[in-house]
Amino acid sequence: MSDITAAGLGLKSVGKVYHNLDYDELFEHETKNNEGALSANGTMMVDTGKFTGRSPKDKYFVQQDPSQKNISWGNINQPVSEAIFDELYAEVIDYLSGKDVYVADGFSGANPQTTRKIRFVTEIAWQSHFIKNMFIRPTEAQLEGFSPDFTVYNAASISNKNWERHGLNSEVFVIFNIEKNVAIIGGSWYGGEMKKGIFTMMNYWMPLEKILSMHCSANVGKDGDVCLFFGLSGTGKTTLSTDAARKLIGDDEHGWDDDGIFNFEGGCYAKTIDLSPESEPEIFSAIKRDALLENVVYNEDGIIDYSDSSKTENTRVSYPIEHIENHEPTLMAGHPDNIIFLTCDAFGVLPPVSKLSKEQAMYYFLSGYTAKVAGTERGITEPQAAFSACFGEAFLPLHPTAYAKLLGEKMDKYNVNAYLVNTGWVGGGYGVGKRMSIKGTRACVNAILDGSIKSCDFEQTRFFELSIPKELTGVETDLLNPRNAWPDKDNFDQTAKKLAGMFVENFKKYITDNDDFDFTQAGPKI
Repeated sequence: MSDITAAGLGLKSVGKVYHNLDYDELFEHETKNNEGALSANGTMMVDTGKFTGRSPKDKYFVQQDPSQKNISWGNINQPVSEAIFDELYAEVIDYLSGKDVYVADGFSGANPQTTRKIRFVTEIAWQSHFIKNMFIRPTEAQLEGFSPDFTVYNAASISNKNWERHGLNSEVFVIFNIEKNVAIIGGSWYGGEMKKGIFTMMNYWMPLEKILSMHCSANVGKDGDVCLFFGLSGTGKTTLSTDAARKLIGDDEHGWDDDGIFNFEGGCYAKTIDLSPESEPEIFSAIKRDALLENVVYNEDGIIDYSDSSKTENTRVSYPIEHIENHEPTLMAGHPDNIIFLTCDAFGVLPPVSKLSKEQAMYYFLSGYTAKVAGTERGITEPQAAFSACFGEAFLPLHPTAYAKLLGEKMDKYNVNAYLVNTGWVGGGYGVGKRMSIKGTRACVNAILDGSIKSCDFEQTRFFELSIPKELTGVETDLLNPRNAWPDKDNFDQTAKKLAGMFVENFKKYITDNDDFDFTQAGPKI
């Protein structure tokens, strides 16, 4: 319980306020409210309703000055009028007023100089549990006099019946009002809307202070050497950044300021589809009391079938980072020595490892490439290129080039190395070649981390003009230059040219007359 008032929460009235409950109290409420079930090992399991992922087409920013001059408006950052926001905000406040509510306070950003104090108001205990897992947990002393910089009102149970009159996408809404430092959520129970909503706001706030915000994982070696891992889903970001010999700083969201790297979060939000203790031992071991499982399939004894995707492919678990034994407790470290861009190239064209110039790093950061495999009814498969600016386009309020230029500036200032690592196919595209072995990829990453890759002799590939080592311990020499691994060299050239063309076409949207650097010169040539 709490002595916080309705006025203090921005509500008209309030029932009981459950303010900053501890894990045992949250567990008690979740159980009493029948909000979920217990797994065989005592982990709370919840379902998030029909929404088992984010609803990006229902995310909006209030369009008003002065934010209008900063936000890159378009399909990612959709505008909504202040009048529509005010109408929906009033509905959310009316709905939550008079009810029992759960209030969770947390920090986003581990560096005390730039941390943001965030308050979440929900009507569901497990959503408060999710927040406690994902954000940095303040001490009792830090909670005294806590005054939020930003407040999220989550009224998941209501929806916008007037969405057509408002000209919106659906009855679901996730709306950010930057001037009022408020966000409102309606119609979706998915916890990730809150997590990624604040990440979106950090991606707005931080670059305006010359701090690079990044969708990446980070770890640090025993000698203080830091490595950043960027990569879209399926590229191996979580696997490769979780290393028994290195401490995990964080698995998803970070900032880079004058002091170094810092985590935005205090927990991890991992996919659990096909999870096993053999494939992901650290994550598997993290699933215990205080963790929170979402949308997993289980039997009457609470035994989970992690291979079952009948509810969703996006089964998840959130847990405090302390559940990872080998983590960096300060959630901070120095400036990175190395940056690794991970891609799973199903075309089989990109090398297992390439050393990038600063300009190439900015180009591949902006491209955010991987390739997915899509099946047809007859089982014929065709790779599909996927591009997501800065490896997190859905969460970038500013124009992507703002983040790329900050990356280049920091690489220059702190003398950082960058590499492109392909965890995808070699010796041919999907269906012909084979997937690069985890052992081979680990050898590439280890050579980067221990610096031995710098002593290699390099050659340059055609089309993509990437610098690749001629030999590298732990990797078959024929695989280092992907063309050598293809039996049909003409077919390789045609496929490489095709993929290069996709890069060129995708990059056209980033070419502006205002750029002082021609990014395309660092990209593939066809």
